[in-house]
Amino acid sequence: MPEPILVTGGAGYIGSHVCKALAGEGFLPVVYDNLSTGHAYAVKWGPFVEGDLEDRVKLEEAIRLYRPKAVMHFAASALVVESMSNPAKYYRNNVSGTLALLEAMMQARISCLVFSSTCATYGVPASIPVDEGQLQAPINPYGRSKWFVEQILDDFGRVYGLSSAKLRYFNAAGADLKTEIGENHTPETHLIPTIIHAALDPKKEIVVYGTDFPTADGSAVRDYIHVQDLARAHVLALQALLAGEKSFAVNLGTGRGYSVFEILEAVQRHSDRSIAVRLEGRRAGEPAALVASAKRAKELLGWEPVSSDLTVLIDSAWKWHQLLSDHAPLLQSTLQRLQAT
Repeated sequence: MPEPILVTGGAGYIGSHVCKALAGEGFLPVVYDNLSTGHAYAVKWGPFVEGDLEDRVKLEEAIRLYRPKAVMHFAASALVVESMSNPAKYYRNNVSGTLALLEAMMQARISCLVFSSTCATYGVPASIPVDEGQLQAPINPYGRSKWFVEQILDDFGRVYGLSSAKLRYFNAAGADLKTEIGENHTPETHLIPTIIHAALDPKKEIVVYGTDFPTADGSAVRDYIHVQDLARAHVLALQALLAGEKSFAVNLGTGRGYSVFEILEAVQRHSDRSIAVRLEGRRAGEPAALVASAKRAKELLGWEPVSSDLTVLIDSAWKWHQLLSDHAPLLQSTLQRLQAT
């Protein structure tokens, strides 16, 4: 029988790709998701329990029913800009929700957790690329909420024996290379899908926030990592914990940054379409550049990205969003039917 793994937020973008990777390695992903941002259609590789982390009765029922060997935790609010205007939501969902999950895990004697953390815990990095030894000084409530959880995990490890993998990834991008699942947010805020939406719809424009950053072309620079590379890293981290590895934190990125204008140029080149652009000032809470050093992930997990070339990222995302665009009416009716049941 496949080993069950509870995946909170497993109906979301990254969580669903991890579920596919888990199933490919012989695990049974049990998705626990409230569908606030996830999609029931993305749950394809194991059972689904619709529930909120704060619903302790539902959460404990799911744990008793499936008896998971470990937990992968993706359920969180994850928009930097929104966190600046609504910090209460981020501390409630990301910190309080995680605490409820950890208490349920301790009650069930589940001692392994893979945690979806973020490079936003570093804030404005002292140097590029960012390694795990750099000071964590987040500059927005989203990053602080994830950093708080990392501290909680350390305390739970010290007192209750929890083993955790804190995976600080940089900018997830792309879609499943077989176009089975991909990114589908409303509203969409991530750069690559936003640009693709504008390429598919000439009535849309792209807003570039900040052209005076201290970067080569003045726009913000980010490290884009293919979601399948991220998924594989999560499985490797889980296997390491199950094999007895002590708690650890690693960055997940490529070590190569691209500016907003470079991504825009690449999508226009791939699609052979021009995109309208509007320039705006910087948004609060966003550093000029975030690029990872992933040396520790390679040393500890034997992981390095294999699908994160920019052309692969954009091509996989293009195919997925074109599919969504072509089948939007059918997808909408399917979503309504699933949500009704």
